[in-house]
Amino acid sequence: MGTRLGALVERLGGQLVGDANLEVTGIAPLTDAGVSHISFLSNSKLRAQAAQSKAAALIVSAADDAFIAAGYSGARIVVPNPYVYFARAAQYFASLTAIVPAAGVHATAVVAETAQVAASAHIGPRVVIEDGAVIEDGAVIGAGCFIGREAVIGAETQLFANVTFHAYCQIGKRGIIHSGAVIGTDGFGFANEGGVYIKIPQTGRVMIGDDVDIGANTTIDRGALADTIIEDGVKLDNQIQIGHNCHIGAHTAMAGCVGVAGSAKIGKYCTFGGAAMVLGHLTIVDKVHVGSGSMVSRSILEPGQYTGFYPLAKNADWEKSAVIVRNLSAMRDKIRALEKIIKTKSEEDES
Repeated sequence: MGTRLGALVERLGGQLVGDANLEVTGIAPLTDAGVSHISFLSNSKLRAQAAQSKAAALIVSAADDAFIAAGYSGARIVVPNPYVYFARAAQYFASLTAIVPAAGVHATAVVAETAQVAASAHIGPRVVIEDGAVIEDGAVIGAGCFIGREAVIGAETQLFANVTFHAYCQIGKRGIIHSGAVIGTDGFGFANEGGVYIKIPQTGRVMIGDDVDIGANTTIDRGALADTIIEDGVKLDNQIQIGHNCHIGAHTAMAGCVGVAGSAKIGKYCTFGGAAMVLGHLTIVDKVHVGSGSMVSRSILEPGQYTGFYPLAKNADWEKSAVIVRNLSAMRDKIRALEKIIKTKSEEDES
């Protein structure tokens, strides 16, 4: 199933250069695109490759269009941000063949009598929905999911198979939670008495906003007393850990294996590369970008790019560097002592 280029531009905008009646069946990378595909150029380093592409049409910026127009014979859709346009076009093509789960409750699902399930929601096989839970219009609850008592799943939110969504937690509209994710587990809270750990009951919730994506096997702990909060538009990749009482600001994105310890407060529009770590009780302001593998051990109070890891090296070289780092304090003291001697000698010579 395809669409006319003209219809795509009418839907998504952009300036079409070429045949509006040209039929395209989907999106493909520059190197793989055929005569029925549309492709995109978001990296100017690939201009030469784009000019030789066999794609029926290219999504390009005005600057890139001026460069490739002479060499490329296909149609072009000129837009300010080709990558964003590609994302929206990809969504549209996916919708043409998407299978929408039918509304209704599967015969094997267990739904408590006091739960509220919208007639337009889809409840898959072997789902368990406990007392007082609310499943809003158009929500899709995949096979084997567990929805705890008085939890709320917002309209058009989709839970893939085997998601656990514990009691009292809430997610807003149009969310996506992938398989294996666990929302609302107990936070890691214990008091130590003579070497013995005494558990602190975790009575807060996890409150998730609208348009939030949560990856496979990601876990978000409920708050100890107050709530753990994930604001609108947050994007969490696979295997991420969010500790209790954290607050993640709107439209912040985290790549796989990021770990955020309890009570950290992270601002809006931040990004975290894969395997970055944030210690507990820290504050990170809006628009902070943390590199992959970095350890955030102090609050960040100024927007910008931050990186905190030592470059990979051969083990012998790393050991040498570690020895130097370990001796820096002693080296500093020796340098200061030498500076003092030099200053004293200089003063003696002047006198």
